[in-house]
Amino acid sequence: MNALAHSLGVTKDLTFYDVYSLYDTDMLALVPRPVYALLTTIPMTDTWKRDRDTEDAGLEWHAGSGPTEPVTWFQQTIIHGCGLIGLLHCVANGTPGELVVPGTKLAQFLDKARLLSMHDRAQFLKESDEMYEASEAVARNGDSDILQPGAPGDINHFVALVKGSDGNLWELEGARKGPLNRGALADDEDALSERALDLGIRRLVEMQRKAGVELPFSCIALARSAK
Repeated sequence: MNALAHSLGVTKDLTFYDVYSLYDTDMLALVPRPVYALLTTIPMTDTWKRDRDTEDAGLEWHAGSGPTEPVTWFQQTIIHGCGLIGLLHCVANGTPGELVVPGTKLAQFLDKARLLSMHDRAQFLKESDEMYEASEAVARNGDSDILQPGAPGDINHFVALVKGSDGNLWELEGARKGPLNRGALADDEDALSERALDLGIRRLVEMQRKAGVELPFSCIALARSAK
């Protein structure tokens, strides 16, 4: 994710850090603050699917666009594009604007995408060869097996948790009907604060535990690079 973010136009003053625990204060203290976004990968368990389906059934499809949106959300229409969309959800929202280099392909892409409707924004991303090529190049440098288009791979979902411009914690995933408002954060609470964790990723973990399931997941945090 660091290689992809920096290749697209995020300055090296911004870095993703591994989050080793959601509960241990010493482990959480290893991540510099403030944290602008969390990016998690979560397997689709039966319990989580039931919770998602129930919640989505009562929601309308996202209809927002433009600078008044508290967060910029991308619907996923690209096969195996969830990692790229997860990254975009992180850097397009909680990240201070000065940490995206002006004139880069990422800055130009976000400037245009923010003005579009849900469907037009998704199509704009789908047609962005630069975004796709950058994502593919980085993926092939890793150690994971690369999923080919059409191959079964809907195992883990990338979920971003960011503090929107309205002060709320937002859950962003391209496979939902839109961005999900998880609750208000205080001015001094970031995406890794106790309240943000309780409203976000801990909520999912505890929901699974109550159902007798230990949820395997990974989590990285976006923050300024340590000096």
